[in-house]
Amino acid sequence: MLFHTWVFLVFFAIVYPVYLSVRKHNALMNVWLMLASYVFYGWWNPYYLALLFGTSAIDYLMVLLMDRSKTHRVRKLWLVISLVSNFGFLGYFKYSGFITENANWVLSHIGLAFQLPDPVAYPNAMLSAFGVAPENLFTKVILPIGISFHTFQSMSYTIDAYKGAIQTERSFVRFLTFVSFFPQLVAGPIERASNLLPQLQGTPKITQNDIGDGLSLFLVGFFKKVALADYLALYVDKVYTAPDRFQSSALILATFAFAWQIYFDFSGYTDMARGIARTMGFHLMLNFNNPYVATGLGDFWNRWHISLSTWFKDYLYFPLGGSRNGKWMTYRNILITMIVSGLWHGAAWTFVIWGALHALGRVATWDLERSEYYQNSVPKLLKQIAVFLFVNLAWVFFRASSVNDAWLVISRIFTTSINTDPQCPMLMLSLILIVWVYQLLYSGQNRIKSLFEKPAFNIALALAMIGYLLVVAQPGTKAFIYFQF
Repeated sequence: MLFHTWVFLVFFAIVYPVYLSVRKHNALMNVWLMLASYVFYGWWNPYYLALLFGTSAIDYLMVLLMDRSKTHRVRKLWLVISLVSNFGFLGYFKYSGFITENANWVLSHIGLAFQLPDPVAYPNAMLSAFGVAPENLFTKVILPIGISFHTFQSMSYTIDAYKGAIQTERSFVRFLTFVSFFPQLVAGPIERASNLLPQLQGTPKITQNDIGDGLSLFLVGFFKKVALADYLALYVDKVYTAPDRFQSSALILATFAFAWQIYFDFSGYTDMARGIARTMGFHLMLNFNNPYVATGLGDFWNRWHISLSTWFKDYLYFPLGGSRNGKWMTYRNILITMIVSGLWHGAAWTFVIWGALHALGRVATWDLERSEYYQNSVPKLLKQIAVFLFVNLAWVFFRASSVNDAWLVISRIFTTSINTDPQCPMLMLSLILIVWVYQLLYSGQNRIKSLFEKPAFNIALALAMIGYLLVVAQPGTKAFIYFQF
């Protein structure tokens, strides 16, 4: 169920009035939100619900057992079971094909005839043992939508409970609601239990500002997705589907457009999710903060997909030692964290290389970005352009269908003629330029920023977006990019 469709409008028109009538009765509120969230998630494929419910139930039970355990050793056992189950399900559905393919490649190149079977063979063998007919067996492993998001959200609860950072949630229904809360279920933000669970434990207060800010956030997100991201995708998809047909300028332009497409698409989803939740009285965390005005790679990752960046920082980078054990151990920890982050995004070498590039970039600029000269003497705009260019270069691997395609794009960008490509789509460039200039001005300390914050300006901007959506933008049902993660 997509936010920018009539189906969701009908869904929310049913859910919201009932929610308003039951929200003062906490148990009923959570039952209703849980049922609504399961309908929302099961709309794509009802079989996904078994996985969502199963992983949630395991984590809920493990934390209850932790709470009743008297020794650290036993508590650690329940944590390990929770992590193994989460990573096991995530690993099978998302990475089993990738692991099998690469393992078989290695086996064949070292001269062994043995090959690992297709991952789908394992559940099919179990189903066959129970008498399931061959025509009803699986033909491939299907990736459940948003599995990485709700898995990480649930895992953060078990880890924080193990560390004693949060209290054990006794209500099973409330915990199911926390994991499956429909606004942010399939593409984040990845909420922490310390933020969302307390809001589910009381009666959410809804003010006029909540309604106004929520609708404003939803409109901005809707505009980003429909008017900007889906429009940019027309050019990006054309070029990156067959990069061998294009030369330097088209490849540069498509890469530049993809950088903004993925930002508009993903931050658009987040804005809509936060807006929907806000109209219900819930406050979800900020997930994007104008990342393309970042003045360093560290600053970029403090602004891009903030919920995931902080998740990896808190649950991987810091446990590895963070920056506490000297420069080289810090570099190692950055490398591991960024490569794992890349792999989180997808089971392909393109994502691993994307993560590695960001890791190498952060290591190479670690001391520079902390130097007084860089912070005070290098012009801010120059830093912003340098970071943006590096991020664009890395996006090539994120967007390309294969490593070979990525190398083809990069090689042609730097070696082929820039005058043999089709005419630049000026509307696309104009829209990007308007947004980029707006963000650059808003990120600075100037008189124009105060203008942007005036109610009259925001009303005019909202009317302009609505007008553009009605007159220019084409309605569509293109899925969000991050649904595949």
